[in-house]
Amino acid sequence: MRNKILFGLAIVGILIGLVSAYIYSRQTPPQPPLATNYNPYVNGIFANGIIESYAANGENINIYPQVSGRVTRIFVHEGQLVAKGTPLFAIDDSVQKEVVAQNKAQAQAALALLQELKAEPRKETLTIAKKQFEYARASLKYQQAQLEITKKEMAINPQTVSKLALENVQNSVLIAENNLKVAQAQYALTKAGAWSYDIRNQQAIYDAAQKTYASNNALLQEYVVRAPVTGDILRISTAIGSYASPQGVYGTYTQGMDPVVVMGKKTAYMQVRAYLDEILVPRLPAPADITAKMFIRGLNNVSVPLQFVRIQPYVVPKIELSNQRTEKVDVRVLPILFKFKIPEHMNLFPGELVDVYMGKKS
Repeated sequence: MRNKILFGLAIVGILIGLVSAYIYSRQTPPQPPLATNYNPYVNGIFANGIIESYAANGENINIYPQVSGRVTRIFVHEGQLVAKGTPLFAIDDSVQKEVVAQNKAQAQAALALLQELKAEPRKETLTIAKKQFEYARASLKYQQAQLEITKKEMAINPQTVSKLALENVQNSVLIAENNLKVAQAQYALTKAGAWSYDIRNQQAIYDAAQKTYASNNALLQEYVVRAPVTGDILRISTAIGSYASPQGVYGTYTQGMDPVVVMGKKTAYMQVRAYLDEILVPRLPAPADITAKMFIRGLNNVSVPLQFVRIQPYVVPKIELSNQRTEKVDVRVLPILFKFKIPEHMNLFPGELVDVYMGKKS
């Protein structure tokens, strides 16, 4: 009797469950199971891919500064279309400005001395040298005249002039002649101006100072980083006050060095860089026979046809596409590039991860 009661209660429970399920199904429409991407090709091969801006050569444009320092200004924003040469960001240049100012002052001082040497002789200096020459010549004439008078006196009366007096007058003439030669040489030297060797040496000093100034001034211009091409700002990885260097900026999330700015050219096409595992490389069709489709993650069974562009014929270590860091396993991949026309009403951005299937054209 007891078993019959338990059996009846079980039947009633089952009936209640069925009725409840029926009522719930009438109120809530059934949800389809999670669909997964399927291989659209017979014997097709799979690869991970990442979307990039389309470029005939290379990939997205990674921009690094030529100098290191604190970022003081950011002139653009993400998504902005900029022309070639547009300022992107600026780095603190206070120290470099002082260096350039010092170099400029040194070059100006060297130029002033060079101009002084080239302008020699000064009018005032030449006038003094000429007067000294004229004075020495007049002094010689005077001493020569005194000698003639002394000789005439001796000829009239030898007793009136002693031998010592005659020798003193003769010595005065010799001294006056030597003074005239010195004054004449000094006048000629002053009139000739600066020595050619001094001018050449100062010219070399000025040229070196000018080149140092030009070099440091050119480096000063690098503290404002400009767009190398016309394109879109895809990513800015820094903020005002952050430190940037030629190695990039430290990424808080990637824990590595990232480009300060990433740019791309906006066209009707985008490209996909697919990384094919080395064990699948032997199964890759010839380039002329490759056909491929890309599946967007989050859009199940929605594919986009790809056009083969080229193979980078160098197998590289496998990377984690999410942060571009090399994995710690000995797996290598072959990069293959495809391009595709951007579908209408579909949001696709550089950096998205996609699934790529490759097959052979029939």
